[in-house]
Amino acid sequence: MADTEMRILEGMGVSGGIAIGRAVCLETRGPEVFRLHIPETQVDNEVSRLREGVEHARGELKRLRHRAEEDLGNDLAAIFDAHILLLSDAKFLGRVEERIRNHQVNAEWAVHKTAEELDNRFAHMDDPYIRERSEDLTDVSRHLLRSLQGIAHHDLELPSDIVIVADDLTPSDAIRLGRERVIGFAIETGGRTSHTTIIARSLNIPAVAGLVGVMGQLSDEAPVIVDGETGRLILHPTREVLRQYMRKKAELERRGRDLLATRELAAETRDGVRVALMANIDLPEEVEEVPIFGAAGIGLYRSEFLYIEKSPQMPTEEEHVEIYRRMVEAAAPNPAIIRTYDLGGRKLAREMMATQEENPVLGLRGIRLTLARPEVFRRQIRALYRAGLHGDLWVMLPMVSTVEEVRQFRAFADGVMAEMEREGVAFRRDVRLGVMIEVPAAAIIADILAREVDFFSIGTNDLIQYSLAVDRNNEHVASLYQPLHPAILRMLRFVIDSGRAAGIEVSLCGEMGADPRFALLLVGLGLRRISMSPRQIPEVKTWLREASAADLAELAGRCMEHSTAAEVQRHMDSFFECSLPSRVSASGA
Repeated sequence: MADTEMRILEGMGVSGGIAIGRAVCLETRGPEVFRLHIPETQVDNEVSRLREGVEHARGELKRLRHRAEEDLGNDLAAIFDAHILLLSDAKFLGRVEERIRNHQVNAEWAVHKTAEELDNRFAHMDDPYIRERSEDLTDVSRHLLRSLQGIAHHDLELPSDIVIVADDLTPSDAIRLGRERVIGFAIETGGRTSHTTIIARSLNIPAVAGLVGVMGQLSDEAPVIVDGETGRLILHPTREVLRQYMRKKAELERRGRDLLATRELAAETRDGVRVALMANIDLPEEVEEVPIFGAAGIGLYRSEFLYIEKSPQMPTEEEHVEIYRRMVEAAAPNPAIIRTYDLGGRKLAREMMATQEENPVLGLRGIRLTLARPEVFRRQIRALYRAGLHGDLWVMLPMVSTVEEVRQFRAFADGVMAEMEREGVAFRRDVRLGVMIEVPAAAIIADILAREVDFFSIGTNDLIQYSLAVDRNNEHVASLYQPLHPAILRMLRFVIDSGRAAGIEVSLCGEMGADPRFALLLVGLGLRRISMSPRQIPEVKTWLREASAADLAELAGRCMEHSTAAEVQRHMDSFFECSLPSRVSASGA
């Protein structure tokens, strides 16, 4: 039993906000499993018992999916589709049956060891996205073990103001608990790209992940504070700290309401320079936030999330069309920019790959995978040009590094449109085509690429990582991930200037644009379109309306003269403290 002294644990804030409540500790390591020898004459019966357990678990997951769809909508409920399909996966179940027959062991042990073996393979992969996908396998194996052991899956009856503290939290756990009166998650494992994190953000539940060892430091009913803004979990807060956080929570809620009042205001500087603040969208249901937060259209829809939700099945052409139509209609009269599948790398689609890759982040991903597997991507391209009939849809290609890739895609798209013409399928031919500038090579030849496309969108997340050879999720080199590095600022200015010279639109859709200070620096560099999470738009707009574009241009020019990121940061801090003191004070910086 942990003592009651206040302690602060540092983790990773993966879903913003503050939750103040009492802990319910969930150890989700699953049912205890023992190895039992099965006589040879009983092996067939054991295999039959496994198959009956699979059918029971599949029915349980379908029931959970139905309840999730009623409460949360089809898009989040679709996460269960991948779990249901795993219980039909011939390779997974085949390995389990093979273990029963070859080792003459009970079905529970065979499921446990097979899942453990596959989980270990995921854990040793370099790709963090694949490592996090092991949560799906873990979730499915737990359901199957419960079915085999006759353990009923009961919904928890929880009191109000509960913070779930867990060693791990699978997507189905998050959805099931999110339906109850849970106000926060504190998890030992997890990362920013996991399904569980996506669900927490979609449900607006504050969450902190990466809290190693938290389960051993508190017990049920312990008072806790989840600070999703800073990534902190406060155990047994003192009365003073509790009062401070109650004020902070109230202030966040008040600021949120006040900022929503900017929805109808123009996103323009004091001297009349307009900037389009657009929305980054991951999940289709987020389109409802586009008008709520006053977004000037959709600057990035990550279409691979549609694939991820349907995996291992591929979305149908009609499913693509319906999602893109919703995007276009929500963005009207502004554009909706749909990025073609950026699968590979951190979102590796293993079933699409002919071979394993030692370094998938630098391998067959983005536009490279599209061109290498045209039969896989044909239905997406057809759907994009069909959906263009519903409004201003722009198509964006990820991970472009050469002019040849753009030309090859145009030839591919022309062939797809010719195919639709022969079939009598209606589509829009003059859909704008652009590229993400997220590879240093593309940034350096931006002036050449600008002659080949209709727009640029700068993806700073990957551009910074590739340019500085830094994985921003690697704690050992995290300090080297520097958006204000002089090399990054020079690339940004060159890309913006190249787009302007060619008369094409240039936007930015990386996390850099969601920070008000960085966003204003980007405006000073000449950027006039910035895309971010919809919830960040009011804050950025408020800063923008109090700034002068002329002053921001001067700021950018001075920043370009500095030699280090630290020098740039100090210059920016000084500038904003003098020119926008009320904003700096309100943000708590």
